[in-house]
Amino acid sequence: MRFSLRWLLVLAPLLLCGGTLAQGYPSRPIRIVVPFPPGGTSDILSRLIGPRLTEKWAQPVIVESRPGAAGAIAMEVVAKSAPDGYTLVLTDVGTLVILPVLYPKTSYGVQDFAAITTISYSPHLLCVHPAVPVSTVPQLIALAKKRPGSLNYASSPAGAPYLAGLQFVHRTGIKWEYITGRGGAQSIMDVMTGQADVLFNGMLATLPPVKSGKLRLLAVTGEKRHVSLPDTPAVAEFLPGFLTGSWQGLLAPARTPPDVVATLNAEVARVLFTPDMKERLQAQGADPIGTPSAESTKFLRDERDRFTKLVKETGYKPQ
Repeated sequence: MRFSLRWLLVLAPLLLCGGTLAQGYPSRPIRIVVPFPPGGTSDILSRLIGPRLTEKWAQPVIVESRPGAAGAIAMEVVAKSAPDGYTLVLTDVGTLVILPVLYPKTSYGVQDFAAITTISYSPHLLCVHPAVPVSTVPQLIALAKKRPGSLNYASSPAGAPYLAGLQFVHRTGIKWEYITGRGGAQSIMDVMTGQADVLFNGMLATLPPVKSGKLRLLAVTGEKRHVSLPDTPAVAEFLPGFLTGSWQGLLAPARTPPDVVATLNAEVARVLFTPDMKERLQAQGADPIGTPSAESTKFLRDERDRFTKLVKETGYKPQ
């Protein structure tokens, strides 16, 4: 009994401190780190959500772009930050799941983060430079088979668009060369300027240059055609079951107090489903999600297993 009471006395201040932290959260500025340069999907979403959180909590929400090493630099910074809810990361699935699978020496993994929520999902758009002489998925496949290795595929070194390109090659038996940049915005620019020929990329960031004629849209990668692009076929119409997309999630360092995670989850979900935010996101091809933390964690683990299987099946080795 004496042993138990002694430890209770030691732990009591810590427990009270944790409760105070959660009840008073947030009491100072929150930083959302984005692992990619400005202009990509993660950056766009952070800058849409941040001001709404500032408005609610009267605390600045600062968006910090920290690109480098395919997103690993930002992820390491957040993983090593204090688990208090004041340093977060908003990212695509690639930095957290795909990069550690491709590069086993990566210093972090799913276990180093507390998933707050899934922000959104948007299908990838399959696009080519306007000079590429194709306008359909079958024509793209035929051209790639006719000229093996002649097409350049633009993508970050390890992200969901990279996985999409790998899946497409695996399913069709074609070959193309990978041109790896610093994120989605760079990939879009590479194809727009003719440095590369083709890309899969999230709809939120890719639709504007499609509408301006700087990219030619061939297909979307959802289970079916997207409501905002009813005349654009799904890749699955030609390759049944083909499904990829831009998953965006908000994460905190592991061991962030559960009630702080719950506070963040509830408020971000509220923001996502305000009528104007929901309409704005859906008009640009991003469906708001706002899942509970546990569901988001399960999704990440399932994606890690799925990608591990794909890498084994394809025998892919990072360059």
